[in-house]
Amino acid sequence: MGKDHEIFDLVSQVEASEGKGTTFYSWLDVSSTATTPEISKAYRKMSIQLHPDKNPNVKGIHERFARLGVIATILRNKESRKRYDFFYKNGVPKWRGTGYYYSRFRPGLGSVVVFLTILTSGLQLLVQRLNYTRDLERIERFVRDARAAAWGPKLVPIEGQRKVKVNVGGSEEGASRRWLDMVVDGENVYILDQSGHLDLLDSTAAVPPAISRTWFIALVTALVSKALGSKKAAATKEHESEDDVGDDDGASGTGSEGGRSETGAKTARAPTIKAGGKRRKVPTKQR
Repeated sequence: MGKDHEIFDLVSQVEASEGKGTTFYSWLDVSSTATTPEISKAYRKMSIQLHPDKNPNVKGIHERFARLGVIATILRNKESRKRYDFFYKNGVPKWRGTGYYYSRFRPGLGSVVVFLTILTSGLQLLVQRLNYTRDLERIERFVRDARAAAWGPKLVPIEGQRKVKVNVGGSEEGASRRWLDMVVDGENVYILDQSGHLDLLDSTAAVPPAISRTWFIALVTALVSKALGSKKAAATKEHESEDDVGDDDGASGTGSEGGRSETGAKTARAPTIKAGGKRRKVPTKQR
């Protein structure tokens, strides 16, 4: 199988470099019935023409020269020539096996991750679709059973509300059944919860499939929301810190002004003593 893969590659490469429809034989300018000596002679002639030393400025000449040697080796070998002749007569298959394509187009890690992400998200979306269809069927059945219990076998609508019990699962034996309290009001059917609240039961109660609820999109959305929330929290905290600093500066300024006023007042009220029935200020000692 490895030889076949090598032949497949060479056929594609020869057609790409020498022209569409070029075969090993036509490139060597020999017939498909040529003998081994004739093929060797044609190879020597062609190799002289394609030798890189004689074509130093020709693009891709080294690859063509090496390819010519491989082709000559295949055609001069009995078994490999037999394999090539088979594909020469019947054509090279378009589908060459998964092993061939994997070995030739081996995907990288990024491609594998992208493929698996798309595959798993697609499967998850399919499961959502199946669950949505199943939920719609269950809702329709509950509505139908509730109306039948409220309206009777003739399904004639009645005015006003009517409370009924609907079997939502279990076997036909009453002991194993699970019942749900429901209220039928005209064409509308409601689920009656324990608090007495009525929840409308219709197709909107089923959750439709959505790409936004697949795991990858949900993960990206959560990460973006978390990043934006962190930035917002940091900005809020920084803003609050700036406000606190501003308040502290205001308080310090007020305190300083008050201190200066108080000092000024004390200075203005310098102590005095009586001297000869008159008051005079005591001179302040200079420091």
